[in-house]
Amino acid sequence: MLGTRNAVANLATKDLDKARLFFTGTLGLEEVSHEGDELITLASGDSNINVYRSDYAGTNKATAVTWEVDDIDAEVAALKAKGVTFEHYDMEGLTREGDVHVGGGMKIAWFKDPDGNILNIVGSD
Repeated sequence: MLGTRNAVANLATKDLDKARLFFTGTLGLEEVSHEGDELITLASGDSNINVYRSDYAGTNKATAVTWEVDDIDAEVAALKAKGVTFEHYDMEGLTREGDVHVGGGMKIAWFKDPDGNILNIVGSD
């Protein structure tokens, strides 16, 4: 059934223009379509992310989108240079090296979009 179909991430925003600027300007995603002032679709690798207007934006307290990267330290540095602030969490089995959490053969860095949606990047240790 769905195991052979592509999935699309959906993120809520209160301000579509601000979200567009963050995802295209800061994160480097490409806008591929839009539906008026209600939704933009962004390309990220071979997948898409829909960002849609909602009064409930930022209410999810869990990670909404994850990107796998080759060099997490370089990605963190590049995002910081664009003004991204990283989140720090105390999690069993993970230690923190600057803004990167390390453990179990993985490196993880969390940050938020302008609406407070939690995003992260992961790489190998």
